[in-house]
Amino acid sequence: MTIPTEWMPVPEPVARLARGAGLTPVWANELGGLTFRTDDGRFIKYGPRNAETTMAGEAERLAWAGRYIRVPEVVDAGGDDSHEWLVTRAIPGLSAVDPRWLAEPATAVRAVGEALRALHEALPVTGCPFEWTVPSRLRAAATRGIEVPEALRTAPEVDLFVVCHADACCPNTLNRTKFR
Repeated sequence: MTIPTEWMPVPEPVARLARGAGLTPVWANELGGLTFRTDDGRFIKYGPRNAETTMAGEAERLAWAGRYIRVPEVVDAGGDDSHEWLVTRAIPGLSAVDPRWLAEPATAVRAVGEALRALHEALPVTGCPFEWTVPSRLRAAATRGIEVPEALRTAPEVDLFVVCHADACCPNTLNRTKFR
């Protein structure tokens, strides 16, 4: 994953979703996914379809989590045969990988930890409609024709269920510490 430092071509679907707003690339991932910030307060995520997860699924998880914590509001989600997109409204703050916070890694790391703790405390395990257990992952692998080695088929006994963030990385954490 990288923060784009050079000009990159804007895919046609992203330009269409921007509806004339200016675009700034803010993230590129190893799967070919791109994230752009618009100058009218939105983020557009665009990338190739992925067998492991979908942006439509991300929209569903955001809608559920938004009942308990502040998350970006989903404006649009969709796709075509090869790619998909997710458009959200921006919420205040800067990504933990923004140059402002890269210059203060201790502050950024603390913000990531505090955000994950707040997420775990706010989201209820009971009634969570999403599952990421070993059996569910094995079923998903089987539907995609993936052979899972026997050594990975048995999970340790569960002592505590939690709601987790499926992509708990620094770009997905906002730091809202006031500027000095």
